[in-house]
Parts: sequence; C-alpha cells; structure tokens
Amino acid sequence: MEPGPKETQPLIDTNARLSLDDRFQFDCGPHVPCFTECCRKLQLVLTPYDALRLRKRLHMASDRFLDELTILRRRTSHGFPEVMLRMDPDSGKRCPFVTEAGCSVYEDRPGACRIYPIGRASTKHPILDTREEFYFTVKEDHCRGFEQRREWTVREWISDQGVEEYNRLNDLLMELYVLGSRRRRAELTPQHVQMFMMALYNGERFREFVLKSGFLRRFDVDPDLVERFDSDDIDLLEFAFQWLKFALFQEPTLSIREPVKNP
Repeated sequence: MEPGPKETQPLIDTNARLSLDDRFQFDCGPHVPCFTECCRKLQLVLTPYDALRLRKRLHMASDRFLDELTILRRRTSHGFPEVMLRMDPDSGKRCPFVTEAGCSVYEDRPGACRIYPIGRASTKHPILDTREEFYFTVKEDHCRGFEQRREWTVREWISDQGVEEYNRLNDLLMELYVLGSRRRRAELTPQHVQMFMMALYNGERFREFVLKSGFLRRFDVDPDLVERFDSDDIDLLEFAFQWLKFALFQEPTLSIREPVKNP
C-alpha cells in the first residue's frame, strides 16, 4: 500500500475504492493556499528507483547520497531495512528539497510524492489466488487541493504525474517484501542486509560486483544484457531484484552455468 509520504495520520478510506477510470477533484500549485504543506512532518521511504533518480539528479555517488541524505529504518514488518529521506529537524521535519517556490527536484521527485493524493493498493482473491489493484484518495486536514475544481480520472492523474515507471519498478520491491514476509523465520543476517543495500541502493558497487568479480562465470546471463549493465542503470536495477530473489529466497530467477567438463 502506498498512501503517501506523510508522518501524520491522514484520512484514508480504502473501502471507497477507485478504478483507473473513476474521477476525483483536486489541484495543487502555488495558487493553492496550502502549497508545500505536504512537504513537512515527513517520514518518506525512498524506494531503490526513488534513490536512483534523486542521486543522479544531484550528481552524487551512492555512498555519499546514502550517508548525507538518508537514514536507515531497520525494524520493518517485511524484514528488510527501509531507506528514509533525512528531513530537516530545524524546520519541522521539512523535506530538504522543498523551497518557497516548490520542489527543487520536481522532475525526479519520489513516487510517493508523485501519486499523492492518490493511494495505490492491492488485495488477494481468497479462492482464485489473483491480485486486484485499486486506488483511493488520501485526505489531510491541511490540504485545500480537494476544494479546487479541476477533475481527473485516476488514469489521467497517474499519467500526468509520471507515475507509471515508478509503479513498475516499485512493484519489484513489493514482490521482494512479500517474499520476506512469507518466508522469513528469523531476522535477516548482516550479510543479507549488506546484499540488499548493495544491490538496490548502491549501483556502482553492484555493477562492479556483477562485471568484475566471478559472478558471470557462475551465472548464465544474456550477453546483450551484460553489455547494457555498463551504462543502463534501469537494466542493472531490474537484474538486482532477480539476483536477490535467487540469493535470499532460492527463487528460480537466475540460471547457474553448467560446469565445464575436462575432455
């Protein structure tokens, strides 16, 4: 479930489910009295794709980005650590990227900020073992956006805010969380945590691990994909999810090379 980035408890009516074609009324911007109020008192989890977009926007190496702009929350229901954006304690836990003119990293803002004030969730059918995706509105006391007259369908909002790629890559993280919740009998070991953080939040180290260690001698990876790893951060991130499913949960997402037999 992705209710939005707020620390306070908003009014979330998950019973009032919205489809992609359902309509809601909302607008945001400098013309709305509460502009940037949703950027304070935040506990904002950064997904791997969020972190990738932000560090590239800021021209920061992964190690520096993690050290200077994030904190790690270790106690979670799924067992994996969560990377949180470090807020400014001197200004009421405001986002470090918000200014009087709005978001200074708007084009690369995190997915939770993009989809707000819409939330996204899914339920599992108890008999068919299928999942149904649905949406809902997130309403907070300070927000005046719902008083504006502009109307959207959920589909239009998602497209306008550029949420599609975030949803696609964040779903890969949710799949990992589900595996962690279902199969975890004990806390992840420190080694598992290091693997998770390297693969999903430190692209430079994971790229070196894949390309410069003995990784490719052990695993059978498409040569065209390997070639793209050198420059394509998205392909590398998607592959990181496959590797973690294999390494942590023995999912059949990678193929081990057959040993070379001596003549």
